[in-house]
Amino acid sequence: MQISILPSLLAADLGCLRTEIARVAASGADALHLDIMDGHFVPNLSFSPDTSALCRKALPAGFPINTHLMMTNPDQYGARFAERGSTTVQFHLELRDRLDVRALAAQLHSLNVRVGLALNPDTPAEAALPFLDSADEILCMTVFPGYGGQAFIERVLPKITQLRTAAPALDIMVDGGVNNETAEAAAAAGANAFVAGSFLFKQADMAAAVAELRRRCEAAFCRSLR
Repeated sequence: MQISILPSLLAADLGCLRTEIARVAASGADALHLDIMDGHFVPNLSFSPDTSALCRKALPAGFPINTHLMMTNPDQYGARFAERGSTTVQFHLELRDRLDVRALAAQLHSLNVRVGLALNPDTPAEAALPFLDSADEILCMTVFPGYGGQAFIERVLPKITQLRTAAPALDIMVDGGVNNETAEAAAAAGANAFVAGSFLFKQADMAAAVAELRRRCEAAFCRSLR
């Protein structure tokens, strides 16, 4: 299974957005991660569908854009992000009692977009189990979403292992407080995709940081399979 590294644009210098996007593309990362926050589902505001369109123009053709909708109404915005260049759209299973998860996943798949199901730290793995057949990846938040720069929540690690056991072929992603050490722990638990914001964007040499993060995660993930 491939190890994927995704720098999060939320941590970029937004005054130099095209330069920062180009920096991600040149770093050897596997995708650009967009955090979309509505000020309601989480206590912050961030980007719009037009940001996805800007990223698509600034990135090389075919470079993936992984978009995480931290929104109360992802069913109203998923298609907009898909139409503006996002290649994966993730939405939260905390909304499952008022959102038709399978219908939204089917709509996104019809637009040739990968579907990710996101879980906050306190949401158990069991919430995702009925919907694994509708997903291409599971995102385990390792912080409470809303702001960058938070500390990694280690108690999420057993949930990652539980999901890996239940879904051995799915990509399992972590986001929040990711650095070399925490990503290694998550990889050992079964994660294979890693969103890193502050940790990567603060590096003078992002390419070297991506390579080292990948090296550590590959080794830890291989150990998890033994």
